[in-house]
Order: sequence, then C-alpha cells, then structure tokens
Amino acid sequence: MPALPHGGVGRRIAYYRSAMRPKMTQQQLADTAAVSLGTIRKIERGERGVSDPTLEAIADALGVDPTRLRSDRDAAHTPVHVALPALSAALVAFDIPDDGAPRPLHELETAVDEAVQWRLAAQYTRIARRLPGLLTDLACAYHQAPEGERVVLAPLMVSACRSADAVAYKFGARDLSARLVDLMRRTAPEAEDPVLAAAVAYVRTETFFAARAHTPGLRALETALDTAPAPTQDAQIAARGALHMRAAVIAGRAKNTTAAQTHLAEARALGDRVTEDVYCGTAFGPDSVRIHEVSVAVSLGGDQVGQALDVAHEWKPPTALPAERRSGFYIELARAQLWSGQAEQAFESLKVARHIAPQHTREHPWVREDAATLRRLRRADSETLTNFAEWCAAV
Repeated sequence: MPALPHGGVGRRIAYYRSAMRPKMTQQQLADTAAVSLGTIRKIERGERGVSDPTLEAIADALGVDPTRLRSDRDAAHTPVHVALPALSAALVAFDIPDDGAPRPLHELETAVDEAVQWRLAAQYTRIARRLPGLLTDLACAYHQAPEGERVVLAPLMVSACRSADAVAYKFGARDLSARLVDLMRRTAPEAEDPVLAAAVAYVRTETFFAARAHTPGLRALETALDTAPAPTQDAQIAARGALHMRAAVIAGRAKNTTAAQTHLAEARALGDRVTEDVYCGTAFGPDSVRIHEVSVAVSLGGDQVGQALDVAHEWKPPTALPAERRSGFYIELARAQLWSGQAEQAFESLKVARHIAPQHTREHPWVREDAATLRRLRRADSETLTNFAEWCAAV
C-alpha cells in the first residue's frame, strides 16, 4: 500500500496519544498497535510514512477513526467514495454471479458478522473495502445453493446488504441505497422469518427519508406493524419495538404529533420488556427508546424541543450502545441546543459525537448545517470552530 505523506500524520498520532487520559506512552502505543517502538518514533518525528494497515492499527489503539490521523483530510473520503462503484457493480451482477466454487458457509457467516460489527461501530471505510467482494461471494453461494438451503443464505445476504447500505446512504449514494434496499426486500421472504421482514421494513424507511416522503413512509411502517409477529418473545418484541421507534421519528418529520407520541408510547412499553442487548437487525431496548425520544422531539420542533433537552439533562447514552446510535443522540441534541440558544453547548455535543463516531458525524448533513450556523454566530473559539467546520466540509 502507498505510504502517506510524512509529517502531518505523525503530529496527529502524537497529539492523540498525548491527549489520552492517562497519557499513552510511545511504548504503550507500540504494544497495543503491534508496531515496533522504533517505527512509532520515526512516524511521529515525520521520518517515515505510514501504510494503510499500520495507520489503521495505530488508530484502533488510540480509539479514533483513521480519517482523523491522515495528513490530507480532504482525501479522507476517498476510500469510501472509490469503493462505491465496486459496490454498485457487485449489486448489478447479483443475478449473474461467477460460476466458481462458493465460499464455505461458516466463512460467509463470519464475514457477515464482522461487517455488522463495523456498521454498528460506524467504521464505514472498512465496510466499503470489504463488502463488494463479500456481496459477490454471497451471490455465488446463493445462486448455487439448492432452493431448500437458501433459507440459510437469505438472512446473510440481507445483513450484508444492510451493511453496504449504511455506507451508500450516509455517503449520499441514494440510488445505490434504494437498490440495496430493494434486494433486501426481494431476498428476505426466502428466509421465512417475520422478524427479518420487520428489520427490512425498518431499513426501507431510509428511502422515504431521502425523498422527504414522510407521510407515505409512516403508512409503510404501520403496514409492516400490521404483519409483524406478535410480541411474545424477545426477538419479536425487539422487532416490533424498532418499527414503532422508526414510525415515531418519521411521524415527527411529518409533523404528525399524535402519531409520533402514540408510536413512541408503544415503543417505550415494549422497551421495558427487554434488555438492551436484544439485537434483531437494529438495537432496541430502553436506552434506544430514550434516544428516539430526543429524535422525535427534534423532528417535531417548536415546543417539543424542550423535551429533548430534558432527556439529555437527566440521561446520557451508555457506552454499550452502538457508536452510530450514540453519536446520533449527540447530533440530535446539538440541534435542539442550537435552536434553544445554547450555542456553546451545541458545539460541545457535536465534538462528543465526533469523538464517538467520526465518520458518521462527518457525513451527517445536520452536522454541516449546524457547524456552519455556529461559525456564523461566532459563539465558540474561532480557530477551533473553523477547524471543525473544515473537517466536516461545512465551509
């Protein structure tokens, strides 16, 4: 892999290492990243470049996204954007896969599980690099399998498409996202699993958000709720609860206060019946419902915004929740704070979101809008705010 330019990346590594509490030594960073101490010293002094694998290992050891360490921050988007055509090509060729020997099922299961973890951690660069090949391998296995065995492969295909969609949707490739959702909808019935069908209905809502078709999106979710399995077991409770959470948010976007509050109440009641570790395509539980309370309040706007501030005053999302969901909470909170005249607090919330999930925060359109607004208001340290606005392409 080509080395990154000298200097800038080393300074950033040294900065993040020194900023840790307690401060991480060069030896500790070397041990954690499985890189020699001499290599760390030379990188920080700008005496050698850094390959992509080494940079990712160092970033993991520091607990930051690799994009935060790169010297050329404008090029940080490149790995994801470069991979989008490959994702599209893998999708186009789904019905005409290679006729080679398919990968063993256990390898496909492991690869899909890994992609799910990357999605929950908002590690989109890794997804973008790996998913084109994984989708191709899954298509090969899916089309060569006897019809009776597709019941096992269909959930894997749906889950892989979900991870790929996380990249496509958040990086603005909305047509690709819609095609991935369509493939999920066509494949899910072969799994013969109503919980999986509910998860696909949850994801499909992205297409309505993208088109700002909030009222039709609400109808689609309510139709999915009509066919969702009865909430008698944890997985079924989580599936139905997630649909209610999503319906509450899109009802809020449609300014349908009654529907938003009704669905939120249903989600809250179901959330009280399960623990947060019940995962059926999306996280669900009492903490996830609280995050959606903030989202609904921000979506409704007006007098409801104070509800978002009240929730945040009493509660913060625990670290056990997926990084993408936790960062989303602080992005929503920042908007509520900004609307309430709390500019400084809004900027702090945006910085927390960036610390939790840099790529998710950087690609979120609300972050760009709010950072640009904060910069116009000049309500924070000018240099720090300008750097943040440049980082998320708000200027």
